[in-house]
Amino acid sequence: MKFLIKIVFSILCIFGPKGAIFSCTAQQIKSKDFTSEFLFTKGIEGPAVDKDGMLYAVNFKEEGTIGVVDQKGNSSIYIKLPEGSIGNGIRFDLDGNMYIADYVGHNVYQIKKKSMEPIVWAHNPNMSQPNDLAIAPNGTIYLSDPNWAENTGRIWMVNKSRKIQLLEDNMGTTNGIEISPDGKNLYVNESVQRNVWRYDIQDDGTIGNKTKLLAFNDFGMDGMRCDEKGNLYITRYGKGTVAIVSPDGDILKEIRLKGKKPSNITFGGKNGKTCFVTMAGRGCFEKFKAPHKGNYYNKVH
Repeated sequence: MKFLIKIVFSILCIFGPKGAIFSCTAQQIKSKDFTSEFLFTKGIEGPAVDKDGMLYAVNFKEEGTIGVVDQKGNSSIYIKLPEGSIGNGIRFDLDGNMYIADYVGHNVYQIKKKSMEPIVWAHNPNMSQPNDLAIAPNGTIYLSDPNWAENTGRIWMVNKSRKIQLLEDNMGTTNGIEISPDGKNLYVNESVQRNVWRYDIQDDGTIGNKTKLLAFNDFGMDGMRCDEKGNLYITRYGKGTVAIVSPDGDILKEIRLKGKKPSNITFGGKNGKTCFVTMAGRGCFEKFKAPHKGNYYNKVH
């Protein structure tokens, strides 16, 4: 009988809920510190890894900066943003250019590959506070734009011609934003309302067919990223976990972190399976091993 139970358990571990392939090793995932505490401010956010494996985040030692972390966890300042700007989300396009959402100056900055000079890629004073961004395979940028005072939010699009277009208004507090590996779907979460929405991306970049992927009953959400299989890794702010969610909305696993305030997440490391999590309460990075490579890492390596 014990032998039979062992076989059944092994099958469930390999295939997981609804037949999703998910290794038993996920049950043993543990988070550990990658950098020392408080090298970044409590506003650490927007992690992103470039093609060379260097890790970036906003607010290194002081607001308005971007810090860089090497593969051994050594941190230093990368650049200081122009006066009056504070970054939040960071992303790299497939050519290696960096984009930064400036929630104070209502900008999206671009830093070209091999440059350290931020230029205003897009600006719109009507945005509340552009928070996080995602970049489609064709270079289109999608921005979450929460209004925390009113618990509302919007979604904006910036096309390759740098034209800004409002895609949806009157949402909840839009925060984490991501695109599926095939470029066909946009995911946006609402932190206060605890919803995760999925949209179809149309040929012109606009979005439609809005459906609720899932909703949580407690705690907030912040940033999220996709792995190469299309699973979403969602930071659960206040709960101190990262939820791994299938493209069908099933919670496959929840990773326990050391801190309680994960603000965002990205993939990197030698094989693209290391998740780096910005910890707002601790001003540092935690890391853990994921079952699959990150979507961006898989495209550029």
